[in-house]
Amino acid sequence: MNKDVLDIYQNAISKCPEIERKGKSVPYTSSNGHMFSFINKDGDLGIRFSKERQQEYFNKYNTSYFHSHGAKMNGYIQITNSMLEDQDLIVELLLESYNYVNSLKPK
Repeated sequence: MNKDVLDIYQNAISKCPEIERKGKSVPYTSSNGHMFSFINKDGDLGIRFSKERQQEYFNKYNTSYFHSHGAKMNGYIQITNSMLEDQDLIVELLLESYNYVNSLKPK
């Protein structure tokens, strides 16, 4: 796992008191029964959004769908290295994703 990505992820989560990091070997966040962010085995970070926001972020940040174990993770965008350089952005994205999954029907 990429320690830098893990450090950025953990630091962003620490700025969001409503969000708790879970998982030991696969760090992730979840709320309302829905996972909304995680670091895959390759050390990449993915964050979940609505389809509309995904498309906006694909264009705005020149990113794409997040993949894990060779599969496209529907609902998740790949957080790029340039995005990771902006800690405030990661905090904003996590909070937006948290609010999004809390608007969904609980699992």
